[in-house]
Amino acid sequence: MSISKPPSLASRSRIAVAGAAILLLTLTACGSDEADDQETDEATAAGGGASEVTGDIAVFAAASLTDTFTELGEQFEAAHPGTTVTFNFAGSSTLAQQIIGGAPVDVFAAASPATMAQVTDEGLAEGEPTVFVRNRLEIAVPAGNPAGVSGLEDFTDEDLIIALCAEEVPCGAASVRVFEAAGLTPAPDTYEQDVRATLTKVELGEVDAALVYRTDVMVAGDSVEGIEFPESDGAVNDYPLVALAEAPNADGAQAFIDFVLGDAGREALGAAGFDLP
Repeated sequence: MSISKPPSLASRSRIAVAGAAILLLTLTACGSDEADDQETDEATAAGGGASEVTGDIAVFAAASLTDTFTELGEQFEAAHPGTTVTFNFAGSSTLAQQIIGGAPVDVFAAASPATMAQVTDEGLAEGEPTVFVRNRLEIAVPAGNPAGVSGLEDFTDEDLIIALCAEEVPCGAASVRVFEAAGLTPAPDTYEQDVRATLTKVELGEVDAALVYRTDVMVAGDSVEGIEFPESDGAVNDYPLVALAEAPNADGAQAFIDFVLGDAGREALGAAGFDLP
């Protein structure tokens, strides 16, 4: 009968080292898996989703979304390498007509349900639009308010130079509602094609006052001053967002919408002055 010798001290040391190495590799692998899971969870929470999307994504969006959506587009591209978000910013009614005319579009973000309805009534939307933000009008005057504008009633003064959005675009339709609610008849000198063109008139000092969204006043910074007025409460605009039924990049369209509706989108839109539903 042979008797097994106990392992030598050197052997026992080698066994202990090997065991420790195996344990370290196991813990490292688990930690890596947990980190990957955490990154995925964070991307999903931010609205990026875990699915891979690639290619071009065409987004038609109301002019008042220019700065915020441009920022979100850059964030989206960083979260989804291989994607390129291309924007067309204009008055919502103009964008709706382009979509109806056959423009290849993945996502439409309008500044009012009425302009969105132009698209949905034609059966061009994929599902029901989602209201993702709200906005309200504010009086915009050049820095220093040289004309001394103080309220909505000043828009009836024919001695002042006044700019309004064209009535067919959402900011113009909202302006009509506030003047009707106030029982006032404005005396505008110019109607502009969208809210950004209206804002530009104020920034350049070409008009004494204009009605634009409060988010646009914030974007203008020190070149423009904003004056709130109570009648704006009766003309709050809902902004709906939808993917198009014939979207060239349907997966990309849904991923971008999820991103806007997620934490990243809500943070950026809220910081820009939009009301979140």
